[in-house]
Amino acid sequence: MRYCITHKTAYRYSEPASLSQNELFLHPRETVSQRVIQSRLTIVPEPQYLHQRTDYFGNIAHVFMVQQPHEELAMSTVSRVETSLPVTPAAAGTPPWETVARRLAAHASPAELEANQFVFVSPLIAISPAAAAYAHPSFPPGTPVLTGALDLVHRIFTEFTYDKSATTVDTTVDQVLADRKGVCQDFAHVAISCLRALGLAARYVSGYLETKPPPGKPRLVGADASHAWISLFVPDAGWVDLDPTNNLIAGESHITVAWGRDYGDVTPVKGVVMGGGVHMLSVTVDVEAQA
Repeated sequence: MRYCITHKTAYRYSEPASLSQNELFLHPRETVSQRVIQSRLTIVPEPQYLHQRTDYFGNIAHVFMVQQPHEELAMSTVSRVETSLPVTPAAAGTPPWETVARRLAAHASPAELEANQFVFVSPLIAISPAAAAYAHPSFPPGTPVLTGALDLVHRIFTEFTYDKSATTVDTTVDQVLADRKGVCQDFAHVAISCLRALGLAARYVSGYLETKPPPGKPRLVGADASHAWISLFVPDAGWVDLDPTNNLIAGESHITVAWGRDYGDVTPVKGVVMGGGVHMLSVTVDVEAQA
């Protein structure tokens, strides 16, 4: 599939801001099932400093600074990507989860050593008794690791309510587990915490998902949103992406932008501003399938 993704973020200030410095993770990354055809970033007003770098996890980041008075800051990325269906192992044929945890702890191979860094706590994802308790029903002794992960994702999908007003970026995993409400970012954090509590490697993935309107309804340009899901390490098979918000294995419609330990590593837009008074934020995302 080919997609054109337009992501626009704008800040409007009640009084002039004297300086704004930001880091953006909006450039899609190359994967075994995704090819980036083009990605173009536009910033208004034009920054005095703009630098592209590749971070520790291999994501492309843009860092820029506007050093002139401005009442509005607008960032727009237009990307064209081509995706294919990922190769996914049969769940029942994956190793028992206990075996996977032991292999990660031993990290005898380069792939297992690389994956082992995603077993531990991270700034936004604690590993608590509550997460371990929630995980265990999906992972009876000897359960194939992908079978257990799929069951965990299914339980999050059925037992949690999608509610944009229930959480903020500061809401903890334990709070989400207690309230059973949140958004895709929260569901990804819960799933990752549960998997890490068992000694498994799971990472946070940010990106986009093609959404289709209900039958008979027009497609609303700009009504899409950023999305988040998880990736589970399966020895000898690699990483398998799972979407707790939609209860499925990520496919051609999932467009990967970046991955890291948690949301904090790959926040689409973050930064600091000097002055500006009160600010208003607007974000629009459009994911359009192309022939």
